[in-house]
Amino acid sequence: MTSPMPYQEARRPIAERVEDLLARMSLAEKAGLFFHTMVMIPPDGAFDVDARFMGFGPSLRELLDKGITHFNLVGSAGARETAAWTNQLQRLAAARRLSIPITLSSDPRHSFTDNPAARMSSAAFSQWPEPAGFAAIGDARLVADFADIARREYLAVGLRVALHPMADLATEPRWARLSGTFGADAQLAARLAAAYIRGFQGREIGAESVACMVKHFPGGGPQKDGEDSHFPYGREQVYPGGQFERHLLPFAAAFDAGAAMIMPYYSLPLGTEYEEVGFAFNRGIISDLLRERFGFDGVVCSDWGILTDDSIAGTVYPARAWGVEELTVGERMAKALAAGIDQFGGEACPEVLTALVDAGAVSAARLDTSARRLLRDKFRLGLFDAPYVDEEAAARIAGSSAFRAAGEAAQRKSLALLKNDGCLPLPARPKLYVENIDREIASQYGELVTAPAAADFAILRLRTPFEAREQFFLERFLHGGDLDFKEPALGRILSLLAQVPTIVDINLERAAVLPEIAAAASALIANFGASDAALLDCICGRFSPSGRLPFELPSSMAAVRAQRPDVPGDSAAPLFPFGFGLSY
Repeated sequence: MTSPMPYQEARRPIAERVEDLLARMSLAEKAGLFFHTMVMIPPDGAFDVDARFMGFGPSLRELLDKGITHFNLVGSAGARETAAWTNQLQRLAAARRLSIPITLSSDPRHSFTDNPAARMSSAAFSQWPEPAGFAAIGDARLVADFADIARREYLAVGLRVALHPMADLATEPRWARLSGTFGADAQLAARLAAAYIRGFQGREIGAESVACMVKHFPGGGPQKDGEDSHFPYGREQVYPGGQFERHLLPFAAAFDAGAAMIMPYYSLPLGTEYEEVGFAFNRGIISDLLRERFGFDGVVCSDWGILTDDSIAGTVYPARAWGVEELTVGERMAKALAAGIDQFGGEACPEVLTALVDAGAVSAARLDTSARRLLRDKFRLGLFDAPYVDEEAAARIAGSSAFRAAGEAAQRKSLALLKNDGCLPLPARPKLYVENIDREIASQYGELVTAPAAADFAILRLRTPFEAREQFFLERFLHGGDLDFKEPALGRILSLLAQVPTIVDINLERAAVLPEIAAAASALIANFGASDAALLDCICGRFSPSGRLPFELPSSMAAVRAQRPDVPGDSAAPLFPFGFGLSY
């Protein structure tokens, strides 16, 4: 029987195991560690080693041949099917020369928003409010409980890195990522981010941990004009209020909580002491601020797609190489490595890295520095010792009735009642006219009618407005632009509100501007990811709403345009201030 290599012996210290494996690795094998790219699982969980992500790019087989062992799983299947898919991938990795296991990561999978640019919903797991909903509840213990449940569900199917939480602050009301933050208050966001990380990772990284990749350092909130830096027109961050330091506070709490990994954002800073290049290329941000000032020695992984141009659904996306667009792919990579980046998200070009080493542009020692960090996490997570998961147990654990009940309770707690003229809670079995609500569910709470004039009350579910843009595929999911309701939609809504007492519920994906609707509605509720049943339970008095706004709602678009993007609560005369919420 062949004796295991020293790096395979679990009893040895991790530092020794890392050094032993590192000494055995070729340049190409080390280079493969530096890339964290996307792979997709189909809804039926079928494993196809020749499948290509969304039909383009390298196949899974080709990615493995490149030595890549970090994958961002996209798509959703059942828990048992996902676990089986993961095991097949790990078997392929185990059959390779050094048997380096796969580290599988994911964007959030417990939310109501299915957004391929940021997060996704998954029927296999329990469903909870968005992070802004946790901020509306404001309970760090609840956040830790959620993270512990999510950790167990991730572990059950083989997901070992959470590409979350977001420690950004919701200071620019137009930013597309607002609902993924813990709100506008830095102290609250710090407490909740720390609780989230401890719930996923435990006291220290180990075999039962899911490592957190906290984003988007040094804080993605203060986007110029609220535009998102996935797109060229949103590449800049500004600090007219001088609040750069405020945006660091939740990250400091994340470091204290032991965050394993950090992701810098795409944006480039304007008007600061730092070079005006994207944060992943910014030595002052990564080496000086993150490494030196905060002493962070974990993995720093770039946001996805900063090196190479891409093509998604037939649309060409330029690399998010803001401030260094004129550089070649190799030059961008060398600059990011010099800044302190360990890994490139959404990229799969290790041949470029090996060419840089061969040319002397990147030293072998620099390669080893990052390779050590990346291997250390594989060992800390126990992947070399137990890479496989129990497929039958996955089906029992993920989405269990207890986990789902906890998520449903949190949905109800997160709802924020902003206005009530006395109509709520509704009387028993009223005649209801509903829009954007499942009629079968609504029928359990009242007698449904088909016309507003026949109703005692109407219930209307809305989403925050946005400007439809068609230049890039991801614009369909990362909503930007004005926050107010325009005609003819506004007129139609106000017409309904004039016909019958109406309870308006709005999903605050961003900070909606709705003064006319708020004035005309009989009741107004803000939600951050809640089912129809959760909403109706609150409306009908089965659960008293207790959420509080995690960011203010401005009174007009003029106020939005005049506020400073880096300053929380900075719009004049907000319609509803931060922390507002009523109860019964």
